Amino acid sequence: MDIRINPARLQTHLEDLGRIGADPAGGITRPSFSRADFEARAWLKDRIEEAGLAYREDGAGNQFGRLEGAVPGKVVCAGSHIDTVRNGGMFDGAAGVAAALECLQTIRENGLRQRLPLEVASFTDEEGNLVGDFLGSRAFTGTLNRDLLEHGLTSFGRPLRDVLEGTPFSLDTILAAKSTAPELEAFIELHVEQGPVLDTEGIPVGIVETINGKQYRLCAFEGESGHSGTVPLELRRDAFLGLADFALRATRHVAGNHYGSFVTIGKVHVHPGAFSIIPQRADFTLDFRSTEPATMAALEKELLEIARDTAETRGLRFVSRLMDQTAPYRVPDRLVSVLAGEADRLGFARMGLASGAGHDAQILSAVTETAMIFVPSPDGISHDPAESLRWEDLEKGANVLLAALLRLAS
Repeated sequence: MDIRINPARLQTHLEDLGRIGADPAGGITRPSFSRADFEARAWLKDRIEEAGLAYREDGAGNQFGRLEGAVPGKVVCAGSHIDTVRNGGMFDGAAGVAAALECLQTIRENGLRQRLPLEVASFTDEEGNLVGDFLGSRAFTGTLNRDLLEHGLTSFGRPLRDVLEGTPFSLDTILAAKSTAPELEAFIELHVEQGPVLDTEGIPVGIVETINGKQYRLCAFEGESGHSGTVPLELRRDAFLGLADFALRATRHVAGNHYGSFVTIGKVHVHPGAFSIIPQRADFTLDFRSTEPATMAALEKELLEIARDTAETRGLRFVSRLMDQTAPYRVPDRLVSVLAGEADRLGFARMGLASGAGHDAQILSAVTETAMIFVPSPDGISHDPAESLRWEDLEKGANVLLAALLRLAS
């Protein structure tokens, strides 16, 4: 039986969800455990129950809707997340949750009962607004860092324990989420690409083959402050110049020695940060990524060596602290074949590609085989109010997801 999703309903769900957390700056601000997030959670619970699915929520706030199978067994799961970055876009994460929900609702409405149970999942705090990325999927897989939960600060500048006050959740419930997680047969995540490849090539469906690993560090160069008009340039221990030198050296090194990998300094804070004062300290974030475990290990060693050499050359001190890391992931051939085969059967153009960004699917690979479907991001814009997609592309991606779920659960 060849069935298709209801594209009008899928579009309506995403448009309705996109109104929750609307930001005056034009985007959406819906960090996990915020007022807007709890409104979105209530909206999703209502939609899951309206679809005739059994709703549940675990101790980390992960939300699920279940369609029982003919026999007890491992669960075939699909989903993503509904939290956003500050002033983010309407589709990152949300498209994957809405598409998975639409698939399960379509299966139920057509009276189909697969052999294995099916679930839609929405995972808490994929964006890392709390402490570290992927809090929900890491809680689900039992891979959380307890020390980070207890002592790390959230993006709001407050401990997680304080943010949880007045909510149904606590550090203990989050850490216990793994105990209620079902065993998974497979997990599939639909997502906007967050890059320009599919849009540039005019291809509506991307089959992800690899997901980059990532290491995220907080770093600083420390020097000596002084008056900008009295300390000669050759005598200065300027922390900002150390950072600028390192940023250029690191970028050239990665581009020249590890083509296809990435290094980014996304946030900088200079102290004391005033006119007429030489910077004594430059705090910055260091983010590097690759699809290969060996390259990730090499980047860690080489970039830190470059930083230490820069510090020594300029009379500075370099300090660094690891905040978060995820291992590269290669999607199993079995799942790539399933997704590619269903796209071909449906007559949709598709291509294989890598994901430079991390996703819940990468974290869930600790407990099951996972895969991803990408749909184009026009102009490659992501995490921005201008983030968009074409509804016809989303319809194609969602129908590939539907077909894959039916096949995997049969």
